[in-house]
Amino acid sequence: MNLVQTPDYRESYANSVQVRVSVWDFQLVFGLATSESPEQVTIRNHQAIFLSPQQAKALWNVLGQNLAQYEQAFGTLQLEPQAPTLPAGPVN
Repeated sequence: MNLVQTPDYRESYANSVQVRVSVWDFQLVFGLATSESPEQVTIRNHQAIFLSPQQAKALWNVLGQNLAQYEQAFGTLQLEPQAPTLPAGPVN
């Protein structure tokens, strides 16, 4: 296999992914979520990728394998934010 990056290849960061499904395909919409206040979250979508159902399932399998390896190496990922555990006692 020979992997080649096209001239328009780009990398970007997303902390928001929306999944849209139709009978023919899956659409993954990637964006950047920011919060100006606890009540206001803005998501700026910047890329949509369409996958066939077969490619979506293959992606699911690959992500599952990689997440299992990651958690084995670094510990279980928590999806809900956890409050920091602060030590009891006086603060200096």
